[in-house]
Amino acid sequence: MEDDDRVQMRLELISEPVSDIDRAKEFYVQRAGFDADHDQAVSDEIRFVQLTPPGSAASIAIGKGLSNMEPGSVEGLQLVVSDIEAARASVAGRGVDVSEVQDFSWGRFVFFADPDGYRWAVQQIVSDDLSDRRPR
Repeated sequence: MEDDDRVQMRLELISEPVSDIDRAKEFYVQRAGFDADHDQAVSDEIRFVQLTPPGSAASIAIGKGLSNMEPGSVEGLQLVVSDIEAARASVAGRGVDVSEVQDFSWGRFVFFADPDGYRWAVQQIVSDDLSDRRPR
């Protein structure tokens, strides 16, 4: 199959097992600023909650009966923003314990964790042209 014939695929949902669904939903919606897209109890054994960071095509799924993974077991979660200072102020203003901005040659970062210990990195990509600080 030639490169031009490849089927386009988008990663849109990451399962994030949590120990307390309502506590996690409250954290992501009220404190981290995610949108609550769905909250559906399919049965007594299955509840599906989909949460999306503002502006993102990808979401996280929390709930009951969705995965056999342990809460806090997913690593490498990262958000990309155009303004790291504004992103930090936004989550800190909602009571999230977020790091100070850290500058690296590959980007500017802040870090925070949810109640189950999922560590999130928030990155502003920087280029040689400092006026170009858009997410890529």
